[in-house]
Amino acid sequence: MTGSVATHHAVVESPIGPLSLGVHDEAVTALYMRTRRHAPDDDGLGERVDPSDDAVLAEAARQLAEYFAGERQEFALPLAPAGTDFQQRVWRALTEIPYGTTESYGDLARRIGAGPSACRAVGLANGRNPISIVIPCHRVIGASGSLTGYGGGLERKQFLLELERRAAGLVLF
Repeated sequence: MTGSVATHHAVVESPIGPLSLGVHDEAVTALYMRTRRHAPDDDGLGERVDPSDDAVLAEAARQLAEYFAGERQEFALPLAPAGTDFQQRVWRALTEIPYGTTESYGDLARRIGAGPSACRAVGLANGRNPISIVIPCHRVIGASGSLTGYGGGLERKQFLLELERRAAGLVLF
């Protein structure tokens, strides 16, 4: 999962609002909620195209639609998020959190071998995730089980977690 910035992008509609999907060299490099912290404006994502004009964008849009319909639990897309080695470790670990479940920042820090004192660094890396939803940063919660810090807003984080729990047949929290 090495990465670079997008050379072109598309905007797709979703139940949580418009999503900007960026692609570079046949890999997804960005998936941003249009109203989110740390999201580049469209100029930072390259030329805007119709999703059907690019095979990777079209496939990403299709898989996102399946996810929001509760029909997809794992994404099968080529990903290339740009970030530091530490961010890359955190983002890879995020993809290992099972659908419909959550993990605390401390547990995530321990799992990547950083220890509980790295919770803040893990949280910062989580917040800089450039491919939200596909790299499921919404599955990370506070140690007390509270919904904390989400660049797209806590209401979207709650929506995504509830969507996954319903689709997986799990009890809602």
